[in-house]
Amino acid sequence: MTPTIYKISPRAAWQQAEAAGRFTGAPVDLADGYIHFSTAAQAVETAAKHFAGQADLVLVAVDAARLGEALRWEPSRGGALFPHLYADLMMDAVLWVKPLPLGADGRHAFPDMPA
Repeated sequence: MTPTIYKISPRAAWQQAEAAGRFTGAPVDLADGYIHFSTAAQAVETAAKHFAGQADLVLVAVDAARLGEALRWEPSRGGALFPHLYADLMMDAVLWVKPLPLGADGRHAFPDMPA
């Protein structure tokens, strides 16, 4: 079974991507040359490390099987394999988009995330 992978994005940037029919990447993605994703097991740490305290985010679930050969699993944090997309993310690969609010403890409150 191909996993679901996740992208954390500011809501406004994601709304622009939906209007354009594709997500070309956040500034960090554009600088690195690929779109960063996380697995369900990695997403909470990614939010804490790269989006701490940021409100008005969304969590985007993506069907990795629809991304083809442009999706590569590469070592990153601590040698763990992270999904990186070397192409634009087309909207037909998106399974759902949900708010990623900050909880009372200052951490993001994640919805259920299928692996």
